[in-house]
Amino acid sequence: ASIGNFFRRSLRRAGRREGKDGASAAENTPPRVPQGKPGERSSVFYSAGQFFFEYLVVVSLKKMPDGHYEPKITYQFPKRENLLKGQKEEEERLLQAIPLFCFPDGNNWAPVTEFTSETFSFVLTNVDGSRKIGYCRRLLPSGRGVRLPEVFCIISCLGCFGLFSKILDEVEKRRQISMAVIYPFMQGLRESPFPAPGKTVTIKSFIPESGTELIELTRPVDAHLEHVEFQALLQRLSPHLILHIFASATLERRLIFLAEELSVLSQCIHAVAALLYPFTWAHTYIPVVPECLLDTVCCPTPFMVGIQMRHLERVLEQPMEEALIVDLCEGKIIRAVGDEEEILPGKLQNEMLVSLNRHNNNNNVHTSEQVNALVSEAFVHFFVRLVGHYASYIKWGRSGPGAFQERAFCKAIASKSCRRFVKKFVKTNMFSLFIEEEGKSRIPQEGNG
Repeated sequence: ASIGNFFRRSLRRAGRREGKDGASAAENTPPRVPQGKPGERSSVFYSAGQFFFEYLVVVSLKKMPDGHYEPKITYQFPKRENLLKGQKEEEERLLQAIPLFCFPDGNNWAPVTEFTSETFSFVLTNVDGSRKIGYCRRLLPSGRGVRLPEVFCIISCLGCFGLFSKILDEVEKRRQISMAVIYPFMQGLRESPFPAPGKTVTIKSFIPESGTELIELTRPVDAHLEHVEFQALLQRLSPHLILHIFASATLERRLIFLAEELSVLSQCIHAVAALLYPFTWAHTYIPVVPECLLDTVCCPTPFMVGIQMRHLERVLEQPMEEALIVDLCEGKIIRAVGDEEEILPGKLQNEMLVSLNRHNNNNNVHTSEQVNALVSEAFVHFFVRLVGHYASYIKWGRSGPGAFQERAFCKAIASKSCRRFVKKFVKTNMFSLFIEEEGKSRIPQEGNG
């Protein structure tokens, strides 16, 4: 209960802070354009030269007196030392919460002989608003007879899911040999700088009987797409439904996604949040909600959450306000507000539909990176067409941040349907935060104000 309360407080704190400084609530959402200066939290996910990770933890299931299994951290590398008292207390609370997110499915486990490895991720929010991403690989240790799955979780401030998935492949390969082989690999990784976009870092790693291996880790050139897999969304939902979900997200409504596999929830929610680029989701964001936090859906404020299908009845029984509930298994919407078709301007909606259908039909032709680029381009183009003129309506004074001329900005839009949408969109947190950042970061131009 205390850990649950800690996380609820953490989410509320994050939401309040995001209303002031624009920190992204999404574990994977990219920084705004232009990217922030080094040291700013908005760019924390992409700072080259940082440590790859803060620590690796192993979460195992321990049998309790009542017969149920409870997840516990059984291994941590490196040990956290030399922290100030306040930091240590916060770190301890976060470490206590990690097992909840590594085994969000509850405590009804039993030893098994076979288990398909799965990869997923979650986000933890610190008191100061900074975020840590947990990259997880749940696997069955090698051995004979029945065994319990365990989770290897890498905690990092960096958002690069493809890269960390490859690192977890290496961790899993070594786990099948011995835990002792993981340590030198992670040490080598920790001593290597996080590469810049398009660059590669090579890790040397010794494996008994195989000798020294060279592992190359390369970041994609387009850093703002390295956290996302749009194909995962296109494979499960029709372009029409994706646009309904996108429309709901632009108005910051409540969004609930259902699937049984943690990896599906993770991938699809990352993808939906990324559709909002260059804006960021500024509210509660939990790709996989632990069973003990299911009452998150009663929250009156906007949220984007993923819930395992087994909890559907419990979710529907909750006294929740209007929400869009999406079934990723069947590719359908279970519950809607009812106006999703009318939110986006008709002409632009049709253009995006054509674009998504084209990419969807060519899934086997395009690489994952090409699909990412093409889909992202369609949604960025949508925002450029509607609000790309924002810079002309920031009025600069002689000093201090610029003031946004909202009324004149909306009035400049000729199309009535576009103006109707923009009048709602400018009231959202994501737009306000974007403009606030722009007002703070731009150098006043001569002659303005």
